[in-house]
Amino acid sequence: MTAPPTCIGIIGAGNISSTYLEADRKFKNIYITKLADIDMNRAQVRAERYAKQAATVDELLADPEITIVVNLTVPAAHAPVALQALEAGKHVYNEKPLATTREDAQRMLALAKSKGLRIGGAPDTFLGGGLQTCRRLLDEGAIGQPVIAFARMLSCGMESWHPNPEFFFKPGGGPMFDMGPYYLTALVTLLGPARRVSGMTRITHPERTIASQPLYGKKIIVETPTLVSGLIEFGNGTIANIVTTFDVAEGYDIGLTLYGTAGTLQCPDPNGFGGPVRLKRKGDQDWRDVGIQHKWVTNSRGLGVADMAAAIQEGRPHRASAELTYHVLDLMHAFHDSAREGRHVALESTCDRPAPLPPDWP
Repeated sequence: MTAPPTCIGIIGAGNISSTYLEADRKFKNIYITKLADIDMNRAQVRAERYAKQAATVDELLADPEITIVVNLTVPAAHAPVALQALEAGKHVYNEKPLATTREDAQRMLALAKSKGLRIGGAPDTFLGGGLQTCRRLLDEGAIGQPVIAFARMLSCGMESWHPNPEFFFKPGGGPMFDMGPYYLTALVTLLGPARRVSGMTRITHPERTIASQPLYGKKIIVETPTLVSGLIEFGNGTIANIVTTFDVAEGYDIGLTLYGTAGTLQCPDPNGFGGPVRLKRKGDQDWRDVGIQHKWVTNSRGLGVADMAAAIQEGRPHRASAELTYHVLDLMHAFHDSAREGRHVALESTCDRPAPLPPDWP
């Protein structure tokens, strides 16, 4: 007998909410009823567009039908809102990062454990067909033993197009906390947990000017590094180099490549769900495009929420887990700690690699 769909409430009606509000059209094991925001007018406009009910945060949290709260607030509000939802007896799925500080995230995990609740978190792009294909190839030994990985995300920043870009340049923002979760989550799910890191950071432009509407011309004082470069030693011995920055002159340059003893794997954009996936094994003259057989290759944000809902009903671990998202948060802070203190930083956190997602799930 098929279990009834799990009821979802969303807090935060910003840019990313439009994608999540469409999730129950893709994933039939969830349905979204209410949308809340600190700006009630914004919640009403967005809710009406997607045929949902606008509500205050208190109204949403008091709804006994809602099982999971999807928290899409700005990073500084991730922990306070999540703690409020947990106190109300709701499971929580946070947009990235899990929280802005380790201490807040630890409070969240402790409260969830004490109440028998679950925490999940973005990104869920690692569950897409592209990175799941990479996971299968690694598990099959397609490149032998992984030796080194390179990840990069180079951009000129968000102030030219985002309607409210200031938080990207405040504590809890910056290129590592904004885009790093995609690359680090991909690396951890492919290679396993990290052991230690070293990092270097800088603020190239102490002041930014917004060039988008409605805040055109407003000055932003930059309070967090806008270039973060790090080295990671994974538990399996693989070394990875990651660079994230908002400081290059123009364009958007990304990449994630894994080199092994028997071949090289070019992974797709970790901020997406599809391909391409390219493999070149030892002795090959040319790269080979690897076909993607997994189901989710288009924008499928909400896949992690749907898997979490299924896991709650089935009594199994969910893949975008609290332990995974906390380990990624710990990694990001460790780069900054290392740069500030001039030393390697050993990771105190760890996590299990999430189980692969079956190609035809659900």
